[in-house]
Amino acid sequence: MHAIIYCRVSTNKHTQETSLERQQEELVQAAKMWGFDVSDIILDKASGYDLNRPGVLDMLDKIEGDKIGAVLIQDETRLGRGNAKIALMHVLLKQGVTLYSLSHNGELQISETDSILLDIVAMIEEHQRKLHNIKIKRGMKRAVSKGYQPEKNLKNQGNQHGRERIEVPVEEIIRLRQNNMTFEEIAAMMRGFGFKVSKATVHRRYKEFMEQEDNQGP
Repeated sequence: MHAIIYCRVSTNKHTQETSLERQQEELVQAAKMWGFDVSDIILDKASGYDLNRPGVLDMLDKIEGDKIGAVLIQDETRLGRGNAKIALMHVLLKQGVTLYSLSHNGELQISETDSILLDIVAMIEEHQRKLHNIKIKRGMKRAVSKGYQPEKNLKNQGNQHGRERIEVPVEEIIRLRQNNMTFEEIAAMMRGFGFKVSKATVHRRYKEFMEQEDNQGP
């Protein structure tokens, strides 16, 4: 299984630098013992109460784009503290990532309190997602009733490897992604309109669009 090692300290002090190195060394050894293939080692120097950490954002990008099955940490406080910890745990568990910690000598055992909070967050998010999808579907139905044809947005650009390029309405993918829908949710909606696309295809088209935008510059 592919895994990411995540280490964090709260300051740039020399003593904390030593702690960061120690976390990394111990987790590399633990990864070997637990049989993980380490895809990346991420080091953060930031407060655990802050979600806007460069390392956390890099980790989430890699998890979404690569097949990462586990995140290895020293203990749950390295992942975060307070609400930031719960939020990050929720995101990782939703992505199907298993947390392993040195403090538990294996899979992280979530406390009863944190487990209850995670259940509440998941329930609220599920209802928000349902409401969000209802609103989007209503908007799409209105657009179709007024003559909008999603299939007209398709552009079959071919493929240099000879495989037929799967047609998808890229403009809709971008719009729905900007509305904070996940790639899985977008793919499900596209399939509802008759487009045979997977989560991976939606993700790939989105990345292609963003890379093209970056290349064009301001």
